[in-house]
Amino acid sequence: MLDFACGSGSLLLNVRKQLGPHGIGKIYGQEKNITTYNLARMNMLLHGVKDTEFAIHHGDSLLNDWDILNEMNPAKKLQFDAVVANPPFSYRWEPSEALGEDFRFKNYGLAPKSAADFAFLLHGFHFLSDSGVMAIILPHGVLFRGGAEERIRTKLLKDGHIDTVIGLPANLFFSTGIPVCILVLKRCKKPDDVLFINAAEHFEKGKRQNRLLPEHIDKIIAAYQYRKEEARYSRRVSMEEIEKNDYNLNISRYVSTATAEQEIDLQAVNAELIAIEIRAAKAAERHNAFLKELGLPPVSWAGECRELDSNQKLPGFNRAGSFGRTADL
Repeated sequence: MLDFACGSGSLLLNVRKQLGPHGIGKIYGQEKNITTYNLARMNMLLHGVKDTEFAIHHGDSLLNDWDILNEMNPAKKLQFDAVVANPPFSYRWEPSEALGEDFRFKNYGLAPKSAADFAFLLHGFHFLSDSGVMAIILPHGVLFRGGAEERIRTKLLKDGHIDTVIGLPANLFFSTGIPVCILVLKRCKKPDDVLFINAAEHFEKGKRQNRLLPEHIDKIIAAYQYRKEEARYSRRVSMEEIEKNDYNLNISRYVSTATAEQEIDLQAVNAELIAIEIRAAKAAERHNAFLKELGLPPVSWAGECRELDSNQKLPGFNRAGSFGRTADL
């Protein structure tokens, strides 16, 4: 398993925990920040991972400066059954002509300078085995932005590598409050469609941060595992429909959470308004009868009421603003 932006290694450890110690082989990670790199190595040891069961490299994934991942011979290329990553969002990088000829990017093109999201994705995808699965957390912009990102996204779709798009709620992570998505990629994908899961509204709201409860996670996993379709939650979308949308993967285009507006019965509304007018007229008639007894001018039930003079007092109403004896009312 590989995490090419592993940070302190928590994602690698969580995947290992889910699969069990015997469900996964050696763990590989890479981290650019030297302090975080040392934390990742310490974290592995503290969680009982032997030093022979993991390899954490200090280096820049975008430059691919790890020797074991820089093998030019395809027969010797290191491949992984699972690739996971939560890279920095919209990271500014320096694409060059040399990187344009890099074996990771050559067939797809370079991500723009302003956002290295697809550069990270293509780096990890290059080392995915034919039977492996890759899951990467990215901002929603990768689903619909144009230019170089559109060309990369289109080729990945045409080649049948994007398997599932999962939309998550906003404010799940400490580092950002924006909603994010998970892209699941495979080299040899069987279904000729893309599964969209819109889980943006399924979470527990917190004061500072939202949370996914076990039932929310289980719902996502069930929809992914069985490719289940559910109204306003998940849908399998054919490549023909995606092509008609110019290979735009914006989740709301395919799985909308909007509710249909309730149809209004104009005849029923009109009948209700007439009934209200009748009740208002009867109430105004009774009200004017009381005013007549008090020697006050009547008011129109349509609301054309004349304000009482500020010095005018109603019988039974004292200076303190409360009613006097009940008999006076």
